[in-house]
Amino acid sequence: MILVAVIFVAAYFFIVTERVHRTTAALAGASLILILNILPLKEAWVEYIDFNTLLLLIGMMIIVAITARTGLFQYVAIKAAKLARGRAWLVLITLSASTAILSAFLDNVTTVLLTIPMAILIADTLGKSPLPFLIAGILSANIGGMATLIGDPPNILVGSAAHLSFMDFIINLTPIAIVIFIVTVLLLLLFFHRHFRVRPEMERKVAAFKEREAIRDPLLMKKSLIVLGLTLLAFIFHHRFNLLPSTIALGGAALLLFVSRINPEEIFKEIEWPVLFFFFGLFILVGALEKVGIMGHLAGLILKVTENPAAIALIILWGAAFGSSLLSAVPSVIALIPIVEQIGTQLGLPPLEMNHLWWALALGACLGGNGTIMGAAANLAVVGISEKTRTPLTFKNFLRVGMPLTLVSLLIASIYIYFRYLV
Repeated sequence: MILVAVIFVAAYFFIVTERVHRTTAALAGASLILILNILPLKEAWVEYIDFNTLLLLIGMMIIVAITARTGLFQYVAIKAAKLARGRAWLVLITLSASTAILSAFLDNVTTVLLTIPMAILIADTLGKSPLPFLIAGILSANIGGMATLIGDPPNILVGSAAHLSFMDFIINLTPIAIVIFIVTVLLLLLFFHRHFRVRPEMERKVAAFKEREAIRDPLLMKKSLIVLGLTLLAFIFHHRFNLLPSTIALGGAALLLFVSRINPEEIFKEIEWPVLFFFFGLFILVGALEKVGIMGHLAGLILKVTENPAAIALIILWGAAFGSSLLSAVPSVIALIPIVEQIGTQLGLPPLEMNHLWWALALGACLGGNGTIMGAAANLAVVGISEKTRTPLTFKNFLRVGMPLTLVSLLIASIYIYFRYLV
């Protein structure tokens, strides 16, 4: 038990401090676990590595990589700015809304990689700092991703562990995601109100953008939209046909590869293999913790403090949020899933009576990702893009906006969890 704990803490130290690449750290820790035979590979393969999550991510990455070639995302960003007629405050609203919607149904990292450069261009055209648009893009991507099963990796992990369907997420998380999104955008407008004074001629320049020029392959865009629509429709009904979400995603990816006639080798180069192997390593590390009984002990410690359902749900919500802000959402969720399972087992809760704990975990992980730059992969992607601007996004200037808004959103989520599931 001590040896596993030391390996786990060492791997997390290198992941958080980025002394080495996080994938390298996760795989090194996992390799030690396997070499020392603490967790045999066959057992890890069957019991602890979540292939439903990995294959779902691969399928959606392929669909998004092909769709991105059409220019669809840039089209949406320009169209959103034009609908606002170049008015800076309204541009922030429309860009945030389009980012949130795209992130709900596609990979939110890819969404920000393709929409944030357009947001920077629009800010430059308006003669304003891109900072409000960068922060709004991050917050919107993470909140939008929270709304569905496929919107954000933490939700994919929770959905797979708890056997929750696409419609379960729509029914339980989309309503609160909409409320938190509206509150967040209103607070952003209040926080950055001085940034929205723009000369009329600048507004006219943005209004004159031609969104159709962003479309690079109209035929491929039509094919991508049809396949994406069919895939989302299949997600809605996957439980009725006893199909896993990963099966749907891979089926959609295969269909789009077939109808697009693009060489798969080109698309496979765009899959985020380091992310997938990072997940792979973490599954083995956390699996070892679970096997030797550490997760059971941690669950027992929580239950020694309280067995009150509301208190446990709030501990999970705020604990997941703190872990996401400090360590990043994905490793936090992978570590917390077995703790939630152990709490349910020790309390003797049937699966349906545990759902409020799973929703607390998903909400905490996704919202906590908005607390710091380290909180989610989308945050780091935007930071990388912003380094080429006059006002790059830093840990400090994001923290002073992101953390207060995260605390507000967590308070809203706490009220939601309590009154919807515990009263």
